[in-house]
Amino acid sequence: MAETTQTGTTVAEVTAELAALEDPRSREVNARHGDDHAVNLTKLRALAKRLKTDQDLARGLWETGDSAARLLALLISRPKAFGRDELDAMLREARTPKVHDWLVNYVVKKSPHAEELRLAWSADPDPVVASAGWALTTERVAKQPEGLDLPRLLDTVEAEMKGAPDRLQWAMNHCLAQIGIEHPEHRAHAIAIGERLEVLKDYPTTPGCTSPYAPTWITEMVHRRTP
Repeated sequence: MAETTQTGTTVAEVTAELAALEDPRSREVNARHGDDHAVNLTKLRALAKRLKTDQDLARGLWETGDSAARLLALLISRPKAFGRDELDAMLREARTPKVHDWLVNYVVKKSPHAEELRLAWSADPDPVVASAGWALTTERVAKQPEGLDLPRLLDTVEAEMKGAPDRLQWAMNHCLAQIGIEHPEHRAHAIAIGERLEVLKDYPTTPGCTSPYAPTWITEMVHRRTP
């Protein structure tokens, strides 16, 4: 762990700096969301900016198992440098929501293995792993829908979302909303599914934010885009 990386910085030096940045109040707030890191994310990003990209350091920080170190690792890594099996193993180790989300959004989505992993993860029996597959599917719904069977996706959401565990349900709901937002020909069907299932209908929403309830989410986003 004390080995010097390509930029001359050691894992031990960085973990010590992270420890000095820990704030009990941040830990308390994060714990409410299932996370266990105690470093303010603005300060974490500032540290990442100073360290710049360093794949050796990123791998070393990830291997510590510490959530703050892993979040920092994801910020300073080179997404295309990770192998397919390496990313799969990392996802299965990333059990806290923030580490899981950053891994998918900051690394896997930029990886040449994203599509292969999307297909594998979507069918995984572990609902947390499956939620990552659905997140990658949502990305494709928005940016590269060619080849996706959107009616089949809607059928799957209709059949499985209501009873899905929280993380998987959230990811499926996001996909449902994205289909409705991005694809007018499926919008009425997506809204109808959301209305029937009522998933996240009563989710508390901060004033000024959009509700995650799919019918409201779809309607609001489409309205924003309408000239």
